[in-house]
Amino acid sequence: MHPGTSAPAPVAPPFTGAIGVEPLGDGRYAAELGPVWTVGPKAHGGILLVLLAKAGLARLAADVPGSDPEPLAIASDFLRAPDQGPVEIATEVLKLGATTSIVSARMFQGGKPMLAATLTAGRLPDDEPRWTDLPDLPVEPPADAFDPGSRRDPTGLSSACEVRFDTPTIAFMRGEQAPPVLRGWARPFGEPADVLFALLAGDLLPPAVLNVGGKLGWAPTVQLTALLRGHPAPGWLRLESRVATVGGPWFDEDVTVIDSAGRLVCQARQLALSPLDR
Repeated sequence: MHPGTSAPAPVAPPFTGAIGVEPLGDGRYAAELGPVWTVGPKAHGGILLVLLAKAGLARLAADVPGSDPEPLAIASDFLRAPDQGPVEIATEVLKLGATTSIVSARMFQGGKPMLAATLTAGRLPDDEPRWTDLPDLPVEPPADAFDPGSRRDPTGLSSACEVRFDTPTIAFMRGEQAPPVLRGWARPFGEPADVLFALLAGDLLPPAVLNVGGKLGWAPTVQLTALLRGHPAPGWLRLESRVATVGGPWFDEDVTVIDSAGRLVCQARQLALSPLDR
């Protein structure tokens, strides 16, 4: 480096670099939907949830300096699918409380509402749970787990984070049918998983409904509610998604996210439109 020149600015890891929100005043925040966290041309639903949560937490922290709120739950309606580019998030505090605070967050693009959410915030527990009943998955992906990033031309979320699919459950990728249950593992590139990445992980696996049959396609989320249950321990997050009913144009999906210490860190339930032939 020549004297007088400055060092290049450090590049943020893909997850942290995608979830920045800038205050605009009056409870409004600016964010940018980039090309990394996408499904086709559209922004990935999980990253949209994280941005809504991030703006809501920023609003609560601004209203109560030093409070450092953490996300406990978020319920979001997907009104439209935003494109890559700038968005604005408008927030409104609905309740400030000693145990929980609630804030609404609405995302706009081009003046049109894209998502509307309600965030419940407070303090996540650090103590060990008294009782759990969780799926049994290996702490780390086994050697035969499928790595979508190993493709000759990896695209989509495999270029945004490390993800592995449980080979026995991805029947649709073999052109087979099976119960709509998928399992996998995920962790961010270049940084440990935090509670916001756990939130994103609740919408990270392919639609489990694909195991029922039909062609690979987009399954747009209509409503998604996620509960955050703890701070993830370092290492891989373990994921399991299950569908209870596929009927008409609709299917449901429940996702359980478990950290490397065996603790539940996120539960996500969504209602979505099925990509299957009808």
